[in-house]
Amino acid sequence: MEKAFDPQERIAYLSHTLEQHNHNYYVLNSPTISDRDFDMLMQELQQLEEQYPQYAQPNSPTQRVGSDINHAFVQVAHTYPMLSLGNTYSIEEVAAFYERVKQGLGDAPFEIVGELKFDGTSISLTYQDGQLIRAVTRGDGAMGDDVTRNVRTIRSIPLVLKGNNYPSFFEIRGEVLMPWATFEKLNEERERQEEPLFANPRNAAAGTLKLQSPATVAARGLDAYLYYMLGNNLPTDNHYSNLQHAREWGFKVSDAMRVLHSVEEIKEFIDYWDVERRNLPVATDGIVLKVASIEQQEELGYTAKSPRWAIAYKFQAEEAVTRLNSVSFQVGRTGTVTPVANLDPVQLSGTVVRRASLHNADIIRSLDLHIGDMVHVEKGGEIIPKITAVDVDQRPAESTPVEFVRNCPECGTPLVREEGEAAWFCPNSNHCAPQIKGRIEHFIARKAMDIDSLGPETIALFFDRGMINNVADLYTLTVDDVATLKQQGRKWAQNIINSIARSREVPFPRVLFALGIRFVGETVAKRLAAAFPSMEQLRDATIEQLTAVPEIGERIAQSVVEYMNDIDNLLLVERLAQYGVQMEVEETPEMQQRSNTLNGASVVISGTFEHHSRDEYKALIELHGGRNVSSVSSATQYLLAGANMGPAKLEKATRLGIKIISETEFLQMIGE
Repeated sequence: MEKAFDPQERIAYLSHTLEQHNHNYYVLNSPTISDRDFDMLMQELQQLEEQYPQYAQPNSPTQRVGSDINHAFVQVAHTYPMLSLGNTYSIEEVAAFYERVKQGLGDAPFEIVGELKFDGTSISLTYQDGQLIRAVTRGDGAMGDDVTRNVRTIRSIPLVLKGNNYPSFFEIRGEVLMPWATFEKLNEERERQEEPLFANPRNAAAGTLKLQSPATVAARGLDAYLYYMLGNNLPTDNHYSNLQHAREWGFKVSDAMRVLHSVEEIKEFIDYWDVERRNLPVATDGIVLKVASIEQQEELGYTAKSPRWAIAYKFQAEEAVTRLNSVSFQVGRTGTVTPVANLDPVQLSGTVVRRASLHNADIIRSLDLHIGDMVHVEKGGEIIPKITAVDVDQRPAESTPVEFVRNCPECGTPLVREEGEAAWFCPNSNHCAPQIKGRIEHFIARKAMDIDSLGPETIALFFDRGMINNVADLYTLTVDDVATLKQQGRKWAQNIINSIARSREVPFPRVLFALGIRFVGETVAKRLAAAFPSMEQLRDATIEQLTAVPEIGERIAQSVVEYMNDIDNLLLVERLAQYGVQMEVEETPEMQQRSNTLNGASVVISGTFEHHSRDEYKALIELHGGRNVSSVSSATQYLLAGANMGPAKLEKATRLGIKIISETEFLQMIGE
């Protein structure tokens, strides 16, 4: 007789199987199943958990994908302080550290464990009975942010441990990292959207870990290496051995760890990795040296800021010398012209560098760049490549100075440089091809009109074939038009047309952002839409009315007025309205309950809250006539104080005599 289907048993089996495949892929780098088969198993588990929620577990593999629910972070006290390490940049200082350890242990024998110093963001993971129960950032060393929901999306961090010989309760610390390949892909996307680039993988990892959307965290592909275990019942008294056990339980532990017995061995270890680190898939900025014995660590103790039993040796900023072959000039969607240095290929920090941004004309002038110069290219702290100096002694006799272009390299229009600005830009916004294509790419982006199935290549194809000349033309496309671009592409074409049709439902603040008005980003667009809830009102707004809106300065106001005074832009907006794009804020019951209780008062929010999230309180402040400000000043009227609020803000508010109100007092004030 066939056994009856047991959903709890099947969910447990799928969870275990998927975790094993995750470990094989992300930790061992040895997948044993195809991506398609993995996705089918994951889909089955998701369906079963939806059908039988009583059997779903918080550490299920399905939690790796995250969700879009917005949760404010709660601050948590560290059981053991997360101290920083003392830094050194010379082998002589390493030898001095070794001698201090030797003297501190009374000449007793000891071992040093050498490890790579990964350049990411520190994390503390707590496990109970083999399950991840909490993940906390370093914070100030005493307290950090609870980012468990986000950490659950990092596939190299086990949610459930393997085996059964782990302590019932322990903490393990490590580094959350963004691999080079992921970092470069992310910055390429941000560059296309003309968003500020992340300076290095460390900043990118830290910023990603603090995002409010676990779904976005999951999509960015973070990684993690674990390097230190704490607790009362650890497997051994030896740091190196404990991490080998951790590896067996499913943690990703670096293969670079070595047990070292002398300053000479330490120097060899440092010299090897100073070269070999360039081939690693993740950023490193040094070596960490730790006394292996935990008992000896406790004997050596701590200073006020760092342990006496460990030290970090920092590598010098990685630099190479290569030839400057040419400088090209790129035009972005807002018209900004950016010079880019084209170099002979050179390897830096695990990647081959062929180009480096020169940012603006002032940088070129300060470097006195000539074509053919031998230039020093640096990734200080693993940052984006930059030219730091020129070897003038090697300058070819026939070299010519690099001149910043005076006319747009795409349309020939004379460039403009506004007073106080470093960048030159092309003012021919409606007739300059890269600006038009860039604005269309911006218009269809996920945070703007969210039109799926289109990308830069397809947009360029539409534009080059004369099918579209601006964003309004997207709404004139038909399935037959689009299908001609690909053989047997009718289904693809239908998806595009359906997505364009759905974009008519995108709310007005996102439409305003999608238009690509210079200096109007996502947040500014929301501010403007709240103050001028229709395109007609915004079109009629004056500079004075615009600058009266919180966080809208003279530069933004001037840009909005210039956009609204351009006849081509007005015709474009009118066409979009005719095609059904939202041109006013849809009134909701919540908005209709707006009051002027706060009467323009500036409110600073600090801490965590019980009844609403921080974002919800920001919305409530605006709905009742108040202004959200980020920092305490003499102009602040109220400090809305939650639990675990920042002590600096509290001290400053008290000193300035600013009224401090609790969550309950605020809700009573607005009549909720």
